[in-house]
Amino acid sequence: MESVTNVMEYEILAKERLPKMIYDYYASGAEDQWTLQENRNAFSRILFRPRILVDVSNIDTTTSVLGFKISMPIMVAPTAMQKMAHPEGEYATARATSAAGTIMTLSSWGTSSVEEVASTGPGIRFFQLYVYKDRNVVMQLVKRAERAGFKAIALTVDTPRLGRREADIKNRFVLRQVCFAT
Repeated sequence: MESVTNVMEYEILAKERLPKMIYDYYASGAEDQWTLQENRNAFSRILFRPRILVDVSNIDTTTSVLGFKISMPIMVAPTAMQKMAHPEGEYATARATSAAGTIMTLSSWGTSSVEEVASTGPGIRFFQLYVYKDRNVVMQLVKRAERAGFKAIALTVDTPRLGRREADIKNRFVLRQVCFAT
């Protein structure tokens, strides 16, 4: 593949370059992957409305999220264990979102801590938070994110129990929380 011309080609490149177990972790979902397929179907229904004979010499894609002005209506969602895919992992994501003028949400299951991500330089960053039974752990995570300059908490409430990820079962992959709960 000489150059990437659309988003789906990134998946092809990832499959070629990543070990099967790691690719399967990123590319698959839980149970019968029903939600994953529904998400793809929903995105495929989003269409751009063409404008004809309209002046497009000055296009402004800026918007705001929670009062933070960003360059485009695109943010980076929390993605666990990014260093499995590349040694720079969350560091590269933090630098890229900052350069693009948008928001990164750091996963609670990241391979870099809030302090490490903050050390990459300026940027608008949110922190994804799972609520653990031990509320002291939760409070410490929130305080660390706040001290590191993270601007919001993205509360994840749909994971009191992890879904049954069939590709991970077949690959005998075990996701360990490496940064924040230890």
